[in-house]
Amino acid sequence: MTHYPPVISAFVTMMLTLILTLNKNGTIQDIPNDRSLHTEPIPRVGGVAIMAGILSGWVLLIQYWAWWIVLPMLGLFALSLVDDVRNLPAKLRLIGHFAAAMIVLWGAGVDGLWLLPVLLFIVWMTNLYNFMDGSDGLAGGMTLFGFSFYGIAGLMNGNEAFAMMNFSIGAAALGFLYHNFHPAKVFMGDAGSIPLGFLAAAFGVWGWQQGYWPFWYPFLVFSPFVIDATVTLIKRAWNRENLALAHRNHYYQRLVQMGWGHRNTAIVEYALMLLAGLSALWGKGLDIQGQGNLLALWGAIYLGLAIWVDRHWRQYGVMKENATDV
Repeated sequence: MTHYPPVISAFVTMMLTLILTLNKNGTIQDIPNDRSLHTEPIPRVGGVAIMAGILSGWVLLIQYWAWWIVLPMLGLFALSLVDDVRNLPAKLRLIGHFAAAMIVLWGAGVDGLWLLPVLLFIVWMTNLYNFMDGSDGLAGGMTLFGFSFYGIAGLMNGNEAFAMMNFSIGAAALGFLYHNFHPAKVFMGDAGSIPLGFLAAAFGVWGWQQGYWPFWYPFLVFSPFVIDATVTLIKRAWNRENLALAHRNHYYQRLVQMGWGHRNTAIVEYALMLLAGLSALWGKGLDIQGQGNLLALWGAIYLGLAIWVDRHWRQYGVMKENATDV
């Protein structure tokens, strides 16, 4: 088995990102809005480079491709690229996400009582990755760490091809991070975040179906994104906010706004990603009780972190009000 795919993926992504951003006026621009944490237009063509990098590495592994993952990934990439340019209706995008998820269900052989939960998991992962792509280096870092831990688990189970496919995704993210870590020169856009979210779910289902990890493994590996996006959505729904409106209520967004900045927020998130991945890798070999205890521990950790950020956010709001009054 060749180990070149990840190297190729990283190199192609890094160089193509550079080429695509040489002429900033000729690229798709991310114009700041109410959700944005940046103030200047930034090219959002990184997704094109990431997908090209992944596929360049995967070419050497073409005989191992699962077409029920590759084809819907390409479909979502095309749909999302058009959305980056023309802002497609949300219903049309969601139809595409559900169609891609259905293909994975069929290809992975998911059936019975698992059908609906896995379908919703794939669609939610596809979208939450996009929700969490709002700070320099964040989505690229989650991709690097998350898929690396998928790849390590694949190696531990003797499937080098599966491992190299995942390592290639992580390596492409590393090449992208060269240009995206703060201060970011480029964003990945929906053409990057949507397919990556889909791949996180699809490979998670594939590894679970092959017995490489328990069903909770993908949740824990990608938990820094899963928890933040899910809790924020629940809180906004509870407060009867318009879920379609742009916002800056994610925990990572609040950290940036409270003065942590993009760089420090990314570094802290990376540490969380590393710990979550390592514990998931260790925990998948435990008995049922041990796995349950591990998940309970992480539930307590995330609850504590959420309470801490919420408390400091309220204090930050009070300070802003007092400064305004003065």
